[in-house]
Amino acid sequence: YIMAMTSQSSCFSMSNHTKERVTMAKVTLENFYSNLIAQHEEREMRQQKLEKVMDQEGLADEEKRMRRSQHARKETEFLRLKRTRLGLEDFESLKVIGRGAFGEVRLVQKKDTGHVYAMKIRKADMLEKEQVGHIRAERDILVEADSLWVVKMFYSFQDKMNLYLIMEFLPGGDMMTLLMKKDTLSEEATQFYIAETVLAIDSIHQLGFIHRDIKPDNLLLDSRGHVKLSDFGLCTGLKRAHRTEFYKNLNHSLPSDLTFQNMNSKRKAETWKRNRRQLAFSTVGTPDYIAPEVFMQNGYNKLCDWWSLGVIMYEMLIGYPPFCSETPQETYRKVMNWRETLIFPPEVPISEKAKDLILRFCCEEEHRIGAVAVEEIKANPFFEGVDYDHIRERPAAIPIEIKSIDDTSNFDEFPDSDILTPTAAPEADLKNKDWVFINYTYKRFEGLTARGAIPSYMKSSKR
Repeated sequence: YIMAMTSQSSCFSMSNHTKERVTMAKVTLENFYSNLIAQHEEREMRQQKLEKVMDQEGLADEEKRMRRSQHARKETEFLRLKRTRLGLEDFESLKVIGRGAFGEVRLVQKKDTGHVYAMKIRKADMLEKEQVGHIRAERDILVEADSLWVVKMFYSFQDKMNLYLIMEFLPGGDMMTLLMKKDTLSEEATQFYIAETVLAIDSIHQLGFIHRDIKPDNLLLDSRGHVKLSDFGLCTGLKRAHRTEFYKNLNHSLPSDLTFQNMNSKRKAETWKRNRRQLAFSTVGTPDYIAPEVFMQNGYNKLCDWWSLGVIMYEMLIGYPPFCSETPQETYRKVMNWRETLIFPPEVPISEKAKDLILRFCCEEEHRIGAVAVEEIKANPFFEGVDYDHIRERPAAIPIEIKSIDDTSNFDEFPDSDILTPTAAPEADLKNKDWVFINYTYKRFEGLTARGAIPSYMKSSKR
């Protein structure tokens, strides 16, 4: 009896430190075994894919045997390379190509293979507790979504300073930069980009994810000018840009929007473009593309991504988004009152088909296009003539000029920063943070087994 009482009281008095160690052990074991199963399944799938390709090519038995032998060597190399610890020292930083409040993106080269990647660096000390969830979601969707429509992730790892995602480098830049270069896009170009983005959004919806942060900054363009989705940091959890209280303090914001309201569309577009870069880099972000129901506390679903697409379509055709204002608070107010504020300026004529589709995207959830199925969107008259099955194989609406695989001419210039320079951090903080990101490390089969010589022009063009 005394022993039972003792063990019972010791259960109740378990320290927080012990609880954390127990949780850590549980997470480690769960991840270890789920990884083993996933690796086995992936290996089986790669083998099946090889057999299918060989059958389609009608190879002779001897050729098949050679291919299987080559594949087995690759698998062995993959297992060996997976065990090697990947870190910053394996990459050479070439140039900063993007910057935001929580980190930056660099063009890097892997020293052993010479391959060029985009390295996304997230500062660990900028992460709030509730952000951990969507940092993990971003890594998980990038591992899961092996799709033509999603930016491919090859590796992920961490050190005491930062979390790192090594992504494919898309030299076409992003839609935000393209829209800032052009006043407006033609309806033909808009049809192409919106149709591709419909397919991209649908591809992640089919995996069970909601993106929640569809905006031009997150629509990247590959070397041929086709769309790929990026930045899945908001697939779960909340971010500052989605927290209503950031925009609700309307009492404190002066009605500075009066001058903005009286501007014509040309002046509005100029003002929008002047402030746009700053909005992209701020911690608060902009509510311009966020669906009204996301701000409400009573839930939302994947339809919020279609609202965002409607806002982007408006911006492509008109030159600025429908709710843009002088302040984020005023933008938030306009989004919430969209029935009164979503208007088309008469001086920028667009077709009735285009207007109708924008209004089908930007409306109440229950009436929104796509509520039934994605086919409802694809069949809309605005997309007449679009060949969805072959759209990625056709030339893009606006061709991309690429001079080399490390061409960064479609990106802004950024001064270098000290994000990769170690600074002293309290040891306790680092230990506490570390276990939260257990299993953050990832290595993709194609990334580790593909090799290539460093192109000669790259050796001389290091920055």
